[in-house]
Amino acid sequence: MRSPSHFFTRLLLLLGAVVGVVTLTWIATAELAQNGPFAVPAAGSLVVAAATSVVAAGIASWFLARRVARPIEALADAAEAVASGTYAVEIPDAGVSIELQRLSDAFRRMSGRLSDTEASRIRLLSDLAHEIRTPLATLEAYIDGLEDGVVQPDAASWSTMRDQVSRLRRLTADLRETAAAEEHALNLKLEDTDLAEVVVAAAEAVIPRSRAKGIEVSTTGTDVPAVVRVDADRLKQVLANLLDNALRHTHEGGHVSLALTTEARFAVIRVTDDGDGIPRDQLETVFARFHRVDTSRRSGDGSGSGLGLTIARAIVSDHGGTVTAQSAGAGQGASFTIRLPMAGAATQTSPAHAPASRRRGTLGTRDSVT
Repeated sequence: MRSPSHFFTRLLLLLGAVVGVVTLTWIATAELAQNGPFAVPAAGSLVVAAATSVVAAGIASWFLARRVARPIEALADAAEAVASGTYAVEIPDAGVSIELQRLSDAFRRMSGRLSDTEASRIRLLSDLAHEIRTPLATLEAYIDGLEDGVVQPDAASWSTMRDQVSRLRRLTADLRETAAAEEHALNLKLEDTDLAEVVVAAAEAVIPRSRAKGIEVSTTGTDVPAVVRVDADRLKQVLANLLDNALRHTHEGGHVSLALTTEARFAVIRVTDDGDGIPRDQLETVFARFHRVDTSRRSGDGSGSGLGLTIARAIVSDHGGTVTAQSAGAGQGASFTIRLPMAGAATQTSPAHAPASRRRGTLGTRDSVT
């Protein structure tokens, strides 16, 4: 296949020659028409000048062809590299025209995104293999032990194997949720929702587990009128993930709180614990798939799939909100803050029209639910 530069070079050289010949013919014709027989000597001079112009036009055409063809050839080479799976390609600036520069910039961005996607895919497969290895190894060890008679088929053995199967099932479900959330395919059912009711429901849902671990869970701000347009079930899932994360990494006798406030036109929910904390350099990466905080999450029971925070951020993002992590460092506790845009003021629930359970103080301004 011929190089694009060769094609453009030949094309512009041909155009330069055509322009030169046309110019020569026009000049000679005009001179003969004006001076008749006396035009021959002058015409000879004009022929020389026109020939020189043809050569100059050819040189200019060649130079222009190279200037235009080089960035196009570079883009063609880069496209072939990307098609073969090599995404880390260098694309020089076009510098010839705005259009070619825009094309180069767009291709550079596309190549970068493809490179990031490929790196994410490889990392996901590696992390997934690691996450699956532990429960599979446990199941294999117990099955071998049962076959060899080393492990007794008692309630404890069956319970351990059932836990590992549940862990694999949870991992599968979370992977499906992660893919749907990151591809914005959750099919949200948006309705104007009183966030206080969602916060109270989320806190009540973890009562059995928090009591079993000896951890106090409390809510604040549930008398705050904060109406947002959300999928209530999905938001409960987000809070469940954040509470699960907090309970797994808070010690016995610790405290987990849910606080509802408003800031400007945003409703804010904070899930705070006084557990292991998060190193400051990992406050952003905690939302990555299968992320593990090495030093700060020692008390975790290992029951999580490593996808809860990833799913939470994706769901909140699909609602037009944000979720961020804050911590003073390892051993200093952690706080996760959700910000969601509130619905119109006309639709907000005033304290006078709040649900009766909230007006009576059930799970009110500073109520423990454990």
